Amino acid sequence: MSATTKQPAPAASRHALPDPGEGVPRISWPIVGIFSGAIAVFAFSTWAALTDRLPVLVTVGLSATAVFVLFTVLHDASHYSISTHRWVNVAFGRVAMFFVSPLISFKSFAFIHIEHHRNTNDDDNDPDHFVSSAPWWQLPIRFPAMDLPYIGFLVRNVRRRPRAEVLETATLMTMSLTVIVWAACTGNLWTLAVISLIPGRVAMFVLAWWFDWLPHHDLKDTQSENRYRATRNRVGSEWVLTPLLLSQNYHLVHHLHPSIPFHRYVATWRRNEEAYLERDAAIGTVFGQQLDPDEYREWKRINGKLARVLPVRIPKRSSAHAAVFHPIRVASADRLTDDSVLITFDVPDDLREEFSFEAGQHITVRTDLGGEGVRRNYSICSSATSDTLAIAVKHIPGGAFSTFALERLRAGDILELMTPSGSFGTPLHPLATKNYVAIAAGSGITPVLSILATTLAVETESRFTLIYGNRDAGSTMFRDELDDLEAQYADRLRIIHLRSRDPRHPAHLRGRVDRPRLDQLLDFELAVASVDDWFMCGPLEMVTDLRDLLIERGAEPDHVHVELFHGYQTRKVADDFSPATVAVTLRGGQHEVVLAAGDTVLESALKAGLDAPYACLGGACGTCKAKVLLGSVAMEQNFALSQAVVEDGYVLTCQSHPTTPSVTVDYDA
Repeated sequence: MSATTKQPAPAASRHALPDPGEGVPRISWPIVGIFSGAIAVFAFSTWAALTDRLPVLVTVGLSATAVFVLFTVLHDASHYSISTHRWVNVAFGRVAMFFVSPLISFKSFAFIHIEHHRNTNDDDNDPDHFVSSAPWWQLPIRFPAMDLPYIGFLVRNVRRRPRAEVLETATLMTMSLTVIVWAACTGNLWTLAVISLIPGRVAMFVLAWWFDWLPHHDLKDTQSENRYRATRNRVGSEWVLTPLLLSQNYHLVHHLHPSIPFHRYVATWRRNEEAYLERDAAIGTVFGQQLDPDEYREWKRINGKLARVLPVRIPKRSSAHAAVFHPIRVASADRLTDDSVLITFDVPDDLREEFSFEAGQHITVRTDLGGEGVRRNYSICSSATSDTLAIAVKHIPGGAFSTFALERLRAGDILELMTPSGSFGTPLHPLATKNYVAIAAGSGITPVLSILATTLAVETESRFTLIYGNRDAGSTMFRDELDDLEAQYADRLRIIHLRSRDPRHPAHLRGRVDRPRLDQLLDFELAVASVDDWFMCGPLEMVTDLRDLLIERGAEPDHVHVELFHGYQTRKVADDFSPATVAVTLRGGQHEVVLAAGDTVLESALKAGLDAPYACLGGACGTCKAKVLLGSVAMEQNFALSQAVVEDGYVLTCQSHPTTPSVTVDYDA
């Protein structure tokens, strides 16, 4: 696979999709408002129906309106866009689901809806195609029954879903049917119909029409083919359409940025309008006329003005010439799982450029524990576009720092951090249209999470698949964060969880991340030739074995990137090496040190009192990288530098033995 950037599809823009400028709020008060109002209206209409205070048509209309509004609450909850607190979304979603369609659980609905985003307009895989592809004469029948095919879709995919979710759906379905049978047997069926059954079908009719048919019908492109023409916006009469449709006349914005709350669609469109038009976005008028970009611009010339376009932020590397330690305050230390902790740092403003990082880089942590200083290397797990520096530490039995981090580290504590280093990630470009696959096990998710989140934010046309292995759900680091990302990038991110000790996990996804499992996935799920770059992080034996398999199956070695937390610790042998003189450039200073037979270049520098950067000492992290300017060295092992970087003269000094009497290395290069 060529390393060059793929050309975008003909319909794609020549400019990267700008940042929408809108994110998930701490709490979406408009959602809280419409939720509270809809519940109040439904309660009032129910009271009116039970007491015969209003005509049946009025109570049905009020209840249907409440259900329609509650679907927007459910819809935003399924994308985790109501709040940055995950449990808030789940709570709102579960309550709203009870009113919209109590036949399935909220989690099942969220799964089905995400599949719609991934497969929009795909005849075989889009669960909403039942409505959007229907012939006109079937629409009156299909609109009110829109949710019924969801049950069939869920049955077909039941092996993919957690047992608890399936059980919850089965329980809700049983309870719903039981209530209907009870009402029929006790003479209360008409009352139940007025309160719930009829309003639910009326609301479903309108939802199918406004949320599904209007945005998608007669569009031939699928989401994977051209996501700018798989969904459309409706323009005109927006003074009434936007509040009436709860902003779903800007449904294209939702499909491009699923995590944006409904009340921010319009602002996002106006912010980035020209960028969407350059990508030939699908637009229709309120009367059904389809507009190409030039026609829409003319329409806008008459009806409004164009908005500005903002650039995508590209992450930058640290400005430090060579890795150096700084005391940094801990902003928070929060449990991820029972045996891991997320540590976020409060980097001072004057050090932010030095602690800028690219996805896939790591930092070295140094601290004094009981008088015995420890130094550990940890991958950065936060997105490089987030202005946050964070690491995740998984407890190792008997591990000095991991035990300290899990049990004693608190916000306000000071740790010494080395500026970021490493090169696990690959260069990103906003115009790239690439396909990435990452394979991680356990705490190997930490650099992969940063790469995944950063790549999807910067390369708005690229896709990502993550294969993530753990013992069970409880030991899965960043489980909620990954779910949120999958909801946010519904059509571009796929996560395959493999679990080795979870009897409730789907049978075909039980087991370890190993050669037979990857071999199976390559045969049925992933085509090696379709993947531009692979990332692997986990135990040494797993990573090396899977890398060999990928290369055997045709992957280009330079496109298979590996990250190891530990390399092989080799036994020191002096017989095959000779003494040498090493000239070292470090942080602008020039030093000459004597190297004893068998010592590495790094060991000679440290013995001479130089504060050369290092972390793992096993050839795995790349912290000790330097460029050989004169002379030559031999590396015992190298798990951190690509062949191209080595050919450019760079070495891991912790693994380098001089093969000439004198050697010159530059840590600042």
